[in-house]
Amino acid sequence: MGAAPVVLIKAGKAARISVRGVVQGVGFRPFVYRLAQEHNLKGWVRNTSGNVEIEVEGDKKSVKNFLTDLEAKAPPLARIENVAITFYPPSGHTEFEICKSLSQEGKYQLVSPDIATCEDCQSEIFCLTDRRFRYPFTNCTNCGPRFTIIEDIPYDRPKTTMRNFQMCPQCQQEYDDPLDRRFHAQPNACPQCGPSLALVDSSGNPVACDDAIEAAGELLKAGRILALRGLGGFQLACDATNEEAINLLRSRKRRLSKPFAVMVATLEDIERHCLVSPQERKLLKSAECPIVLLSWKHSSSNVSPSVAPNLRYLGIMLPYTPLHHLLLRESAIPLIMTSGNLSEEPIAKDNDEALRRLGGIADY
Repeated sequence: MGAAPVVLIKAGKAARISVRGVVQGVGFRPFVYRLAQEHNLKGWVRNTSGNVEIEVEGDKKSVKNFLTDLEAKAPPLARIENVAITFYPPSGHTEFEICKSLSQEGKYQLVSPDIATCEDCQSEIFCLTDRRFRYPFTNCTNCGPRFTIIEDIPYDRPKTTMRNFQMCPQCQQEYDDPLDRRFHAQPNACPQCGPSLALVDSSGNPVACDDAIEAAGELLKAGRILALRGLGGFQLACDATNEEAINLLRSRKRRLSKPFAVMVATLEDIERHCLVSPQERKLLKSAECPIVLLSWKHSSSNVSPSVAPNLRYLGIMLPYTPLHHLLLRESAIPLIMTSGNLSEEPIAKDNDEALRRLGGIADY
């Protein structure tokens, strides 16, 4: 990340700092809080509708080091575009705090994209003793939904679709703890207080089952087509090794020949199906977790040729939500993962719309 333009206005022992760029939804306020503690500075940080504002005061050397580290050690998902600094005499702050956000009419703020599930959260959802074991909406400051859930800025829980889910005491404790990786993680949730998962048929009738993910995995292995709610909207999934399921999906979706993308559980799985260069490996594991076109090893891959007819390349990706991770672990098969829509139509984005528009495509 290149150095952002810095505007300096007058020297002193305190600094008011305005930071613009992708600095909301990326753990920037918690980072600033910890940085201020590290340099023994007092003051505050807050989101606004147009930037992140910081006020720090302390000895000159500490303020100077703080300003250097603000850019040099910024969270990896942040993108700082501009830093404006005003120096002035200290006003006597006694602590450093994260203040209430400031809404400003007519201001705008770059919004963080959704971020693929981090390794820490992956470990939790597969740990039998963790309270988030198999919880499909696990997230933290380093990963999870951002753009998908934001309804307005500044980025705070009351202005997201998580506003109706009040954090339980344990989640609130994580949210308030500066040493926790969920410190000020706006979508923080767990099975006790967060969204829940349900399995319904194409008419919206609940499917009787003890575990929706386990039942969904069995349905996929049986050749059924599932619609699942992902980041930004619904996806259609089926067994990428099952010719009959693939042909049925093509017929129902009216996508007769265009290639589908495939999702597999691990990088090792990708290497069984495709040739992967170091650069492609890095891209596959990035926070964006994109679909990458790779050279297809037809001779060793069990992905059906009808997934991408007559092509030497396969569009493939890794799971980027906890639900994807759990479903792939449960089904243990490569899955077609395609947009939840009829060909050339917009993607279905909520439950009611999905039942109305995808009921003729998905079985569940």
